[in-house]
Amino acid sequence: QVQLVESGGGLVQAGGSLSISCAASGRTFSRYNAAWFRQTPGKEREFLAAVGWSNGNTRYADSVKGRFTISRDNAKTTVYLQMNSLKPEDTAVYYCAASTSFLVTTRQDSYDYWGQGTQVTVSS
Repeated sequence: QVQLVESGGGLVQAGGSLSISCAASGRTFSRYNAAWFRQTPGKEREFLAAVGWSNGNTRYADSVKGRFTISRDNAKTTVYLQMNSLKPEDTAVYYCAASTSFLVTTRQDSYDYWGQGTQVTVSS
């Protein structure tokens, strides 16, 4: 079992930066791929970024490539999402997820564990 708890969300002005974190419990989290998704009311949950456990491979959605960076600290069982050049359309609830899949995937149905989410609001 893995439990995920996001933190660091808040209000930021457009053009600003914010870093959110996901703390994981469970001895084997270092062997899970991890990802960030986000969701706004009435819309599907959107993949943002993922990082592999074995080689640190990353994948990004086109909408955030070059602005967002995912990283992980296996020793601290924490995954981070550094968000730069934020836009009002980045406003959403951000979710951390963990997957036992062999591949670093963008599919949310491949992720076995989810956090409760943290709100990020970008003002114009």
